[in-house]
Amino acid sequence: MKITILLTLLSFLTLTSFSQTVNTTYDKGLADSLGSDEYGMKQYVLVILKTGTVTVTDKSVTDSLFAGHMQNINRLADLGKLVVAGPLGKNEKTYRGIFILNVKTIEEAKALLETDPAIKAKLLDSELYAWYGSAALPMYLNFHRKVEKSKF
Repeated sequence: MKITILLTLLSFLTLTSFSQTVNTTYDKGLADSLGSDEYGMKQYVLVILKTGTVTVTDKSVTDSLFAGHMQNINRLADLGKLVVAGPLGKNEKTYRGIFILNVKTIEEAKALLETDPAIKAKLLDSELYAWYGSAALPMYLNFHRKVEKSKF
């Protein structure tokens, strides 16, 4: 009898320690509006920007292309398609920056990248990867807008 009780207790403790817990603050409406799965996650595309294959020696052309690059970043962010963007420090791989695009496929991401003047001109090149992250990631932009003193 004691062994049966002990085994029952042990199996109960084992089952409960591996079971999932339910989040009591879960907001179904918010989760649905963000495209969240049951884990609060969704698919994005991670873009690593790197030095492109073309070098432009005319500074005014380079300045214009990179101004267009920054305008495009702001445009994609305003459309909700770009949720993270930023430069990388100097490195041996010539990586220049990253984007996290709020799209499900590499093909959708490629179409968005073709709207970037610096990428179109091949001053920047890109590597694209499917990335699974928090569905709440796009919400951080609303906070960023409150702390940025000026835009690029």
